[in-house]
Amino acid sequence: MSTTNGSYYIPHGSHWPIIGSIGLFVMLQGFGNYLNGSGFGSTVMLAGFLILLVMVFGWFRTVINESEAGTYNMQVDTSFRWGMGWFIFSEVMFFAAFFGALYYARVFSVPWLGGADPSTSELLWNNWEAAWPTNGPGELGGEFTLLDPWKIPALNTLLLLSSGVTITFAHWALKKQQRGPLVLWMLATVALGATFLGFQVYEYGQAYSDHHNLTLESGIYGSTFFMLTGFHGMHVTLGTIMLIVITLRCMKGHFTPERHFGFEAVAWYWHFVDVVWLGLFIFVYLL
Repeated sequence: MSTTNGSYYIPHGSHWPIIGSIGLFVMLQGFGNYLNGSGFGSTVMLAGFLILLVMVFGWFRTVINESEAGTYNMQVDTSFRWGMGWFIFSEVMFFAAFFGALYYARVFSVPWLGGADPSTSELLWNNWEAAWPTNGPGELGGEFTLLDPWKIPALNTLLLLSSGVTITFAHWALKKQQRGPLVLWMLATVALGATFLGFQVYEYGQAYSDHHNLTLESGIYGSTFFMLTGFHGMHVTLGTIMLIVITLRCMKGHFTPERHFGFEAVAWYWHFVDVVWLGLFIFVYLL
């Protein structure tokens, strides 16, 4: 890292932001078509995801090369920390919006329609009894049964909490310059994250099965359930990719006890997705 005083590194023009924007646009376009029953929606969504994946690894490579070349000084390091902090704050607000929607539906909307406000319930859905979970007065998506929170969700909670412990052990090993334990703890963290994703995909299959019939179209509960768990799964996927990159860097001997913000940034992000999952487990699965 550069120690030149009074200078600030200005990166060269990069093509990765526009590639990322194209990938995100294509992925969301495909997702929208998929939700509307289009046969090619899933293919377009996958293509967009692959473009994003290329962008992530390409941009990571650029930043890593600049870092290892000693381009960044302490001022840049401070900017990175502020940037990552504000990014995580924006993610907190992102999930707060969905948790807020869940709270509003449970505490206000459903009771209103169920008779808490007679003027509203009689006008819209007379004689409907409020309950939670619900697919609403219109019974959208048909009847459904809940997933058992003490099976896959509880296992996934254990997996993510354990991954938070393993990445902390990896951080300690990095500070002590213990390269072998560092790599082993990082590999364990990656394995736990990947296992979580595997179980999440399996749970979605179970939810969509005839036994549960819990889908994105299952009224307010189905939409909030899949939006919250789906976006969290997307963040875990991104976090696992970042963990893989950091693990490869650790294997190559990158990072020192004094200079390892790239590692810390990923650790911050991973602890964030851990905390979000705890909120999901409590407020979506249990309550």
